Amino acid sequence: MFDNADFQRLVSANQPTGEVVGVDRYIITAKGLDSSSINSMVVFESGQLGIVREVGPETVTILTMENEQAKLGELVVLQSNSFVTKVGENLVGRVVDPLCRPLDGKGPLRLRTTWPVYNKAPGVMERALLKDQLPTGVTVVDTLFTVVFGQRIAVLGDTKAGKSSFLLQVARSQAGTDRIVVYVLIGKRRVEVERTISVLTQSGAINNSIVVVANIFESLAQSYFAPYIACAMAEYLWYSGRDVVIIYDDLSSHAKVYREVALLTQANPGRDSYPGDMFYAHSSLLERAGKLGSNGKTLTALPAVITPSDDITAYFPTSIISMTDGQIIFDLANFRQNIRPAVNVGLSVSRVGGVAQNARQKEIAGTVFKKLAEYRQAAEFAHFGSDTSPEIKLSLSFGQLIQEAFHQGMDELYSPLEQQLILEAILTTNGKTKLNVTLLKSQVKQLAPGVKSEADIAPLVQKLLQTVTVGTPAA
Repeated sequence: MFDNADFQRLVSANQPTGEVVGVDRYIITAKGLDSSSINSMVVFESGQLGIVREVGPETVTILTMENEQAKLGELVVLQSNSFVTKVGENLVGRVVDPLCRPLDGKGPLRLRTTWPVYNKAPGVMERALLKDQLPTGVTVVDTLFTVVFGQRIAVLGDTKAGKSSFLLQVARSQAGTDRIVVYVLIGKRRVEVERTISVLTQSGAINNSIVVVANIFESLAQSYFAPYIACAMAEYLWYSGRDVVIIYDDLSSHAKVYREVALLTQANPGRDSYPGDMFYAHSSLLERAGKLGSNGKTLTALPAVITPSDDITAYFPTSIISMTDGQIIFDLANFRQNIRPAVNVGLSVSRVGGVAQNARQKEIAGTVFKKLAEYRQAAEFAHFGSDTSPEIKLSLSFGQLIQEAFHQGMDELYSPLEQQLILEAILTTNGKTKLNVTLLKSQVKQLAPGVKSEADIAPLVQKLLQTVTVGTPAA
């Protein structure tokens, strides 16, 4: 049951009222509600909240934020002409639904500040240039496709290709920092929600995270509005002087909900039956990320997108790619070959990652790209089964070492310094020496804290090689 105290208060304040004249599950048609506009907030007589989606000459279309259906003849009252959500520092460390109701059993939330759900993105003159690296803890990403504070970088891949695991690694890498992670789960099943919360809790990352959950069993309108509400929560903290990372898991589910709502409200369908404003729906959301010139703080956006059968050329993936500053693509074929994370090195790109890398990091990335390309060519040639030249064997052994360095389970995280030491050690061998990469990673974890300057790296690399070298030049 809902509390209708808000309804009674608004009626007593002589706010415009209306009457429900049509009910189609979560889509309500009401007559009256004079002076209401699109995205106005209304309260039903039962106490549940609704958002005005369309305004006609005599009626308005309302999306209910609850599962309970409104009844014909039920009264509805206008609460506000703008769609706002409650925000505040008290949300950090909590799990909430899109209505800011706690789901974690940690008691009620006291939030007194509100923020526009559909806030405009900062203008060009309000922004500053991006320049600093956001560590993800994942070696292949931090080395080759560096994520920058304030960037919008898409995470694409088929179902079960490792997208969510990577996004959780990104969230866990922010644990113990003053950065806030807003993790929004859109249209997820309970088991997926519980897994995400469990990982964040066990790693301690929940302490500087806000998890917004819109599961498939609640009103579809909650999944519809969830990314915008989560973005508003992130924006408030951003403008208040915090670096924030917002993770949308995933926008494909949101797009399906958006399409369903549009079709049920008889909007004209476009390509793939998506409504005509589908591009605007997500571009206006992702454009809200960036770096503020006023306080130097950043809002970094990582939208996840499902690409069935690894088809990144479909309408929706290409749409998201066109509005972001790069994409990390997870390949199901790589996943089946036990490559973890299953990042497609040939198709992924970070368009602004280079600004956060120093000269040495750029050199390492360039060398690794080159060696991986040679490795792929050598692997294709080796499939013929004929005798291979020493050069081909060297490319294969070198590429395998790099692949081992990039191989990471979900529980493994490496700092940028640790990643640099691992790759420096491998590149120093030129692929001519066999290394115990597992031992190398373990040793780097122990010795990296002793590095105080760039001058300490070369001696430490030599020390590591003396410990982890296990064989003579590869045959």
